[in-house]
Amino acid sequence: MRKLAAEMGQDQTKQQIEKGLRLYQSNQTDRALHVWTKVLEKTSDPGGKFRVLGCLITAHSEMGKYKDMLKYALEQIDTAREMEDPDYLTEGYLNLARSNEKLCDFQKTVSYCKTCLNMQGTTVSLQLNGQVCLSMGNAFLGLSVFQKALESYEKALRYAHNNDDKMLECRVCCSLGNIYVHLKDYEKALFFPCKAAELVNDYGKGWSLKYRAMSQYHMSVAYRKLERLPDAMECCEESMKIALQHGDRPLQALCLLNFADIHRCRRDVDKAFPRYESALGIMTDIGNRLGQVYIYLGVGKCWLLQKDYDKALDSLQRAQELADAIGNKLCTLKVHCISEGIYRSRGQQDELREQVVKYLQCVEELELYCGMCGESIGDRDQKLQALPCSTSSTSSKYSSHITASGNCEWMTGQTNEVKIIWRVDIQQCINPPL
Repeated sequence: MRKLAAEMGQDQTKQQIEKGLRLYQSNQTDRALHVWTKVLEKTSDPGGKFRVLGCLITAHSEMGKYKDMLKYALEQIDTAREMEDPDYLTEGYLNLARSNEKLCDFQKTVSYCKTCLNMQGTTVSLQLNGQVCLSMGNAFLGLSVFQKALESYEKALRYAHNNDDKMLECRVCCSLGNIYVHLKDYEKALFFPCKAAELVNDYGKGWSLKYRAMSQYHMSVAYRKLERLPDAMECCEESMKIALQHGDRPLQALCLLNFADIHRCRRDVDKAFPRYESALGIMTDIGNRLGQVYIYLGVGKCWLLQKDYDKALDSLQRAQELADAIGNKLCTLKVHCISEGIYRSRGQQDELREQVVKYLQCVEELELYCGMCGESIGDRDQKLQALPCSTSSTSSKYSSHITASGNCEWMTGQTNEVKIIWRVDIQQCINPPL
């Protein structure tokens, strides 16, 4: 009788979880959360509890309630430990990694991802490794460790291709677009989200609209960097429309930030400022500290356009404090670069020298220089390539776009070490522009 009662309880739990999923997929989020919360309170089935916690984690992630997401992830890992099942533990650690990634605690994200990857041999790990590598890549990018981020993304792509996982492939393409925005190779920054959009069109009939919104957002950022502002505005508007329909506050904040940047590029600070302010409100509420850094950088640039240097320096100081707390060296470098220009224009030589020294230190730490000629990279739009001996062979169909190593014949001698040595276009090294 007890066994029969337990089975009936499990069936009821499963039915309620599926009911919540149907409500959630029909945009009845509050009702879905109510159903799942009731299940969590009543169920005594560890497997059912684990699954409903997974639903709550996903829902709170998409709503931008990252602290609640982390709370449920911690409860889920405790449930997995009680069950002593390696498959559940792997999935639980992945959700912990994702929660910390959203809260910009990137060191913890890397640690939890490594824990997942070390739990090899489980059934689930083979299916989740691609998602783990994607999360690890995002964390390394958040820490400005570009080489490891790119390696993680390439591994994630391999898993996506081996498992024929088009949704994962779409997400990785968006992240690859993002990393090339930061490295200022805008051709690749546009190529990858365009590929993601193709995947949505070809395979995404039954997918969540968030994939389309995500690809459109990253296309918009690349178009803005390429100064194709009408295209940037059109893509961002489409992304924002979907984000508003689905209550996706994290994406709404990113779109608002991008709208503000577009208006700043048009030198329309009166339209940029209120959008930065709206984006900051959401970013602060959800806990996206890296997003806040980019907002303060954008605000600082607006004050520069108005030649209000004191307010610009104040915004840059706030950006640096957040960037230092997160560990994002690239944003710190940007602060020093902009500050250097301000102090130079004001003739403040001592402050100028200090910013120059700090800027060069950041360049050295980030290894943002050509492996052949030593020229700095990431400070302007340029094509990046990798020396052929610097990366392991890959079956990825995107490898030529990721490393662009096909026409490079220069060797570094580091053939036994998997290391990406960035370089600028070879003609720039041999015949630098006047």
